[in-house]
Amino acid sequence: MVDKDILQRKLAFIDLTLGKLEHLKNMTPKDFLVSFQAVDSAKYNLQVSIEAVIDVATHIVARERWGVPASAGEAVKVLMQHGVLEETQAARLTQMIKFRNRIVHLYQEVDDQQIYTILQENLGDFRSFVKTVLVKFL
Repeated sequence: MVDKDILQRKLAFIDLTLGKLEHLKNMTPKDFLVSFQAVDSAKYNLQVSIEAVIDVATHIVARERWGVPASAGEAVKVLMQHGVLEETQAARLTQMIKFRNRIVHLYQEVDDQQIYTILQENLGDFRSFVKTVLVKFL
């Protein structure tokens, strides 16, 4: 059984970082792209938000005794297989994880315009995940 306190703390953290990302989302493309502080803040907050999503996913899989996933992507797949996530939601989370790996390991290749686009188009994926976990586990 999941530890509700751990999940609540992780989900609260995601909510906190999403607030920061929403603030950056409201910047114009020009203002965002010329501000290294805004770009760096967005990258960091995206990275730690995704890491919190991974932590939640792996916590659920471990506590529900659904196996030992070999990767974060596999943890998401296990959640889908057990009906926690819909297929489209799992696919979007898998893309998030791949993007997080790029930020961490291929940081010099991450395009600042792509960061801005993610802010504009993909923050709802985090909210959807949080809502799903709240409904199914808390």
